[in-house]
Amino acid sequence: MLISSADINRRVKELAVQISAEYGQRPVVLVGVLKGSFIFMADLVRHLTCPVRIEFIGTKSYSGSSSSGEVQLTKDLDKPIQGEDVLLVEDIVDTGLTLNYLQHMLAQRGPLSIRTVAFLDKPSRRRIEVQADYVGFVIEDRFVVGYGLDFDQKYRNLSDLCVLAA
Repeated sequence: MLISSADINRRVKELAVQISAEYGQRPVVLVGVLKGSFIFMADLVRHLTCPVRIEFIGTKSYSGSSSSGEVQLTKDLDKPIQGEDVLLVEDIVDTGLTLNYLQHMLAQRGPLSIRTVAFLDKPSRRRIEVQADYVGFVIEDRFVVGYGLDFDQKYRNLSDLCVLAA
């Protein structure tokens, strides 16, 4: 185990307090990046005090434990985000390719603002320099599973964050 469920829960609450303080009572559209962010987003949204609308967007950039180097959109938003504050919810910022792609794509849709909250940040793997506005945990270059993160669609249901054994 790399990070316990208790530590995860504590940190998610801290992030929610910080985000709620910054948005106040302004409504925000949370855009969860499928599939990895769904557990993090569900826990986060339960602790936010600002008004929220939920959207999901799907991307694909991994095959097994390796990044393909290309980002593919697999699901688009259901409703427009023009003129709205957007909070992009990511499971992990790794190479930076997905976050960079999504930030640019969403910016073209005319939101009032775009910020990003990431459960995990793995800066040692960056291929494109990007940064999340809010980060749960910074981790070393290890392949992790649990709390929504998977290996070939397995292990998402683990409540702790674990390192995948080689």
